[in-house]
Amino acid sequence: MIILASQSASRRAMLDAAGVAYEALPARVDEAGVKAAMAGASPRDLSDALAEMKAVKVSANAGPVPVLGSDSIVALSDGTLLDKPESREEAAEHLARMSGGSHELWSAAVIAEHGRPVWRHVERAKLHVRPLSGAFIDRYLDQEWPEIAGCVGCFRIEGPGVQLFSRIEGSHFTILGMPLLPVLGYLRERGWMAA
Repeated sequence: MIILASQSASRRAMLDAAGVAYEALPARVDEAGVKAAMAGASPRDLSDALAEMKAVKVSANAGPVPVLGSDSIVALSDGTLLDKPESREEAAEHLARMSGGSHELWSAAVIAEHGRPVWRHVERAKLHVRPLSGAFIDRYLDQEWPEIAGCVGCFRIEGPGVQLFSRIEGSHFTILGMPLLPVLGYLRERGWMAA
């Protein structure tokens, strides 16, 4: 069994579907503080640092149990990083900014043992957003708010959020919030899952 340093529904669903035995514990890290301290860092490095912070924090009290931390960062083509929307109005602003453009989504996974990182993997997906009308954004938020309040990029790709895109490059799992296939490979390599 491993510990997932997250309460993310999509990350839990991925591990459930893959048959991974785990316990989910919230990491409760100051993500805003980390982002402020790392201002100017690449989205890749930021997602990696946040995933590591979550894994290490929970691992410090987990003894020999491996702890999986994961995080995702969305960067618009102009370099702007999007956070989780704090209100429906902010979600509408994010969607309007994303409309007709593309953005990168970086998802990192770090496994820690005894309070130290022992493995990491970061993947990138590129998502192309079709032009979105104001009427579509309103209807979409009528359907999806507040469920997407915890979603960077304001979408659940496994649900109506798929309607936002004209094309997607990269792993579906990465878009869901964790590079699952490399995680499973490492768990098998270490003998934590059947090979």
